[in-house]
Amino acid sequence: MSGIAQARRIVVKVGSALVTGEDGAPHRDWLAALAADAARLRGRGQQVLLVSSGAVSLGRRRLGLGRRPLSLPEKQAAAAAGQAALMRAWEEAFEPQGLAAAQVLLTRDDTEVRHRWLNARATMETLLDLGAIPVVNENDTVATEEIRYGDNDRLAARVAQMIGADVLVLLSDVDGLYTADPRRDPDARHQPRIGRLTREIEAMAGGANAVAGVGSGGMATKLEAARIAQSAGCATVITLGTRPAPLAAVEAGERATVIEPATTPAAAYKAWIAGSLAPAGALVVDAGAATALKQGKSLLAAGVRAVEGRFDKGDAVVVRDEAGQEIARGLTRYEAADAARICGLKSAAIEAAIGYTAGPMIHADDLAVAGSEPS
Repeated sequence: MSGIAQARRIVVKVGSALVTGEDGAPHRDWLAALAADAARLRGRGQQVLLVSSGAVSLGRRRLGLGRRPLSLPEKQAAAAAGQAALMRAWEEAFEPQGLAAAQVLLTRDDTEVRHRWLNARATMETLLDLGAIPVVNENDTVATEEIRYGDNDRLAARVAQMIGADVLVLLSDVDGLYTADPRRDPDARHQPRIGRLTREIEAMAGGANAVAGVGSGGMATKLEAARIAQSAGCATVITLGTRPAPLAAVEAGERATVIEPATTPAAAYKAWIAGSLAPAGALVVDAGAATALKQGKSLLAAGVRAVEGRFDKGDAVVVRDEAGQEIARGLTRYEAADAARICGLKSAAIEAAIGYTAGPMIHADDLAVAGSEPS
């Protein structure tokens, strides 16, 4: 089983070769069919996010740049011209389904700098909760090191990690991973399910298989993306994207490669908070707050008695009780000075004190409680 039917959140990566044709025009019929496929999932209560390439391809056409190699400034210009066309194509595809497409442009910092990571995650989660379909792309117009994140396969994996997705679907020009390139080797064997990404498995993506995949990403980059997703507790499905309804096809049993997750999204995220981040400060809480945290609740400002250290929004902090015992670690939603100003305040009084509110001091989703076992 692919896990799509059971997933709460699904990220679908769509490459430029699926979005546009050789003439640089959108594949409107295919986009409409994928939109209907995604709407089917939304209709049964699942949340769907797209990571879509195609801006540079569409921009080439709008700016008359042809198919010649482009300089970095030309690629950025093409991305700027093409991004509007890309969103228009997705809006037209989703409109008949009664769904709003919402543009989200990310840079590498948005997935690596914690306060920006929190902001981006909050935006995407709000869009999903409102029933919209976020359409994510690299913010190519302002990229300085490269025109892309590396490729949108890896960007899609980082997005899946960011929002705690259960399944990442990578739409390709082949129906999964084979022991060799099936277009050249008739004895190549399809790999329907992979538990661990061993060197032997990774070697299957090299050589001739390296050309498999759409746009700039080949099979090797898809396995790299799958490794990111796997460590984040997210399954990866690699399947043929040229079918008009590829998600329904996978659910119906059409060929795909499923790479199993190593853990659950919640457990992976909280393990990252607990063990991979150096704390920048500490919050001392009262007995009532300590008890609430152990019951899986958020840390409210009302329960905080003292703030230690200098930290920014999104930094990791230790949470200690009044006896000095560490009881949790988490990502704070306030920088140190503001946190100190709202200590002991009820939630309704926070905005009057500092001019804004970001919710609890630390949300339960961003807390790793000592001794707990997240599912």
